[in-house]
Amino acid sequence: MAIDKKFINQFIKVTSKAALSASYLVGKNDKNAADQAAVDSMRSELNKIQMNGKVVIGEGSLDEAPMLYTGEVLGTKEGPFFDIAVDPVEGTNFVANNLPGGIAVLAIAQKGNLFNAPETYMNKIATGKIDKGLIDLDFSIEKNIKNLSDFKNKSISSITACILDRPRHKNIIDKLKDLNVKIKMIKDGDVLGALYVSDPKYDVDIFLGIGGGPEGVIAASALDAYDCHFQGRFIFDNDKDIQDAKEMGINDLNKKYNLNEIVKGDSIFCATGITNSEVLKGITTNDNNYISETLVTHKSTNYKEIIKNVNLINE
Repeated sequence: MAIDKKFINQFIKVTSKAALSASYLVGKNDKNAADQAAVDSMRSELNKIQMNGKVVIGEGSLDEAPMLYTGEVLGTKEGPFFDIAVDPVEGTNFVANNLPGGIAVLAIAQKGNLFNAPETYMNKIATGKIDKGLIDLDFSIEKNIKNLSDFKNKSISSITACILDRPRHKNIIDKLKDLNVKIKMIKDGDVLGALYVSDPKYDVDIFLGIGGGPEGVIAASALDAYDCHFQGRFIFDNDKDIQDAKEMGINDLNKKYNLNEIVKGDSIFCATGITNSEVLKGITTNDNNYISETLVTHKSTNYKEIIKNVNLINE
């Protein structure tokens, strides 16, 4: 069953308003304030939508996050039942320091169709559309890169890999350097990082490494609409995470999840730029108006667009 496309504009407004609220704190060196402004706005806008929306990926558990907490029910409590995943500001450091790459992002699926990801790390790998079985988390980096270069009919030295700049990735980065692969290092923002594989214009062939599990689920909902390849495996390396996973019904702690297990059925994804990036322009204001750019995907209608809107600030 498809999600009615009438919801697209409503969810664009949610992320656009959140981005606008965070934009007032760009360069103010206060990432928590920027995040809170976006949270307040996003929650307010979601509550205006005629739906029964349940947050399955949010700002944390109820004791950690009074708003947009995991399990919170949003909307008018009338209308369809949706699972909601939110990241009101991905790249809080980017926003706080006026750097490229801050976005406000959410994903929507029908009830039970969005993986309820634990607050833990995920080992992930993403590429554009490929043949089944070509790229796999369990393959060596060398095998994945060689398979991808053969599939794309490109030399290995022409392949570009995107990865978060983290000490934990030293071995992967060293291996990529040994293979003479081009490396695109990102400081933060692994939703945006994963999105680079969605379109050849970004010149990224593969995204890999360890990042946030919740961000992996959100990114997967966008990549699904592009028919991309995505796999993720959660990392449970302490007793609390293992207990939390079991309480969520995750019994196989080493399970490798494919895209269709993370996002089932139809979905809508929206990401609005707060600060400029290669994908989206950030918020600009002019008198009583603000201009936003939002990447929107709606799987069932094969809708994939960057929407530029000019809206009244107080609308």
